Amino acid sequence: MKRYYVTTPLYYVNAEPHIGHSYTEIATDCLARYHRLKGEEVFFLTGTDEHGEKITQAAKAKGFDSPKAFVDENSSRFKSLWEGLNISYDFFIRTTDEAHKKIVQRFLEKLRPQLAEGTFRSWYCVPCETHYGIDELEGVSPVCPNCARPVTKIEEEDFYLPLERHREWLKRYILSHEEFILPSVRRNEILALLENELPDLCITRPRERVPWGIPVPFSSKHVTYVWFDALLNYISALGWPDGERFTPFWEEAGAVHLVGKDILRHHAVYWPITLHALGIRPPRTIFAHGWWKVGGEKMSKSKKNVVDPVEMIEKYGVDSYRYFLLREVPFGLDGVFSEEALITRLNNELANDLGNLVYRTLTMVEKYFEGKIPEGEILEPGRKFPLQEIDEKMSRLQFDGALLLIWERVRNANRFIEEEAPWKLAKERDEKRLGSVLRTLLEVLKKVSLSIYPFIPETAERIWEQLGIRKQLAQATFQALEEPLLPVGGTIQKGEVLYQKIEA
Repeated sequence: MKRYYVTTPLYYVNAEPHIGHSYTEIATDCLARYHRLKGEEVFFLTGTDEHGEKITQAAKAKGFDSPKAFVDENSSRFKSLWEGLNISYDFFIRTTDEAHKKIVQRFLEKLRPQLAEGTFRSWYCVPCETHYGIDELEGVSPVCPNCARPVTKIEEEDFYLPLERHREWLKRYILSHEEFILPSVRRNEILALLENELPDLCITRPRERVPWGIPVPFSSKHVTYVWFDALLNYISALGWPDGERFTPFWEEAGAVHLVGKDILRHHAVYWPITLHALGIRPPRTIFAHGWWKVGGEKMSKSKKNVVDPVEMIEKYGVDSYRYFLLREVPFGLDGVFSEEALITRLNNELANDLGNLVYRTLTMVEKYFEGKIPEGEILEPGRKFPLQEIDEKMSRLQFDGALLLIWERVRNANRFIEEEAPWKLAKERDEKRLGSVLRTLLEVLKKVSLSIYPFIPETAERIWEQLGIRKQLAQATFQALEEPLLPVGGTIQKGEVLYQKIEA
């Protein structure tokens, strides 16, 4: 069986989950569900990043007795949101897990001969927990390139990994593996970065300054740098180096990392070099998506324009929210979020197109055939389905393009109803043609409902229920699209309309 390993970044638990977290999670979930439908064995990893200086500060500011109590509470909020978003992850890792800690320490011990020790100087952004080279940022009081907040010049005794010796290898690797960094604009960013000398990568912090971290096994004075600790989750979750999942999913299948563009450098430079230093293959693909903005501005608490995923789910439903994020903008580009745009897609595409098709079809089956699946030839609209084209889109993470292909079939089916006019066929008592038309529409619903499952799974399951084949499709792969799962004489179970229109 073919395998597929897909991951989200570990979300930092110093604050509430927001739309950016939910966007990465939904996209990753969509990929995981899609590859399961292809019949592949999938391992979908997500989790939370729970160490570092910022966590200590946040826990103290919130009045917690310890950082552990603080991260326990905040990590549970992410789990709760993933449940609300219908996320089908296989494993939720926390960097405070004992198993993860042991593997981080084992990795450090193996890396020790390649580490330098001495005075490490850098600009440090506490909110991003990120080091920048002394010569990398300009100005007497420079700011972080990512969050635009002031950085602090630090000088401390640390262990660090020299990156410059691996720079040419990384350049060659990127140039010879087109799918390693996607989309291409992000690949070009990293190649441009690699035209200059790479600063050393600090992998420890003094315990005296940052006590909340994984102890370094060869130095009682240090803890592991939070980013180094977090990146190792991708292999610690597989039980590196000898866990039963490591070889089949990492070494053979290769990992697909979905990340936000703000953490591309960590994943596309620090991470592959760290792995290369111990002779471990890099991930197969690192895909860096864009940001969601409101009114053309990046979201921030200070601007009071942060979108709360929980509020969106409560107002519009989980599948409307999932559909909007995956359909509104090509994955990889920045998007503009507005409730007006979400409502428009809900009304026009989910309610008018899909919801109307399901309700009209099942109503006519009830009316003309007493709710029984009729005999009849499956006509052209129900025969072909663009699985190959959808697969090409999904292989490039073009969620919007895949949905567009599916919706073309939905709209074609609605036009087919108008062209065939089943009500006229019933009036003319052309039962043979009427049976073929409705049988064809039911076949379209079967194909559409299975293909939308990765994107809006709750909606798909509601359609399966109404078709009377929920159990069969819940256990199915895409091969089921060609199987006779709609038995003649079987009973449909028409329910309520899938989506209620909303007045903006």
